[in-house]
Amino acid sequence: MKLSSEEREIIIKMQLEKSDRFMSEALAVSGLGMWDLVANRLYYSVFHAVAGLFIKDGLEVKSHKGSVLMFGQKYVQTGFFDARWGRLYAKLQDLREKSDYNLVYVSTKDEMQPLLEETQVLISTIKEYIICQHQKN
Repeated sequence: MKLSSEEREIIIKMQLEKSDRFMSEALAVSGLGMWDLVANRLYYSVFHAVAGLFIKDGLEVKSHKGSVLMFGQKYVQTGFFDARWGRLYAKLQDLREKSDYNLVYVSTKDEMQPLLEETQVLISTIKEYIICQHQKN
């Protein structure tokens, strides 16, 4: 789909707003001890930030796995992002799938609590990259 630069900026903004909203939800439900839901919201907060990144750079993916792979190939392997961010995104996707679909898996506070701050840093890093790229263009 061909977007004008104005349309692209609007969609990027909307993706980042959704990312922020899902991060707020993750923080809220962590206070309630709803760790499976935290896993879901953390993953989707990163997913939408990465979607904004892809839109900024004119990239398209068709699946969640494709998004993780594309992030690794286009941003981690090329050195734009540290490898730890690629690992975190993949881990969040795995945790989200397990917590959403695996009937015997239960996310725990010990597993999820450390990921809250780490995910916030990743999203901030993505936003900084988008802003920096915007200023270059």
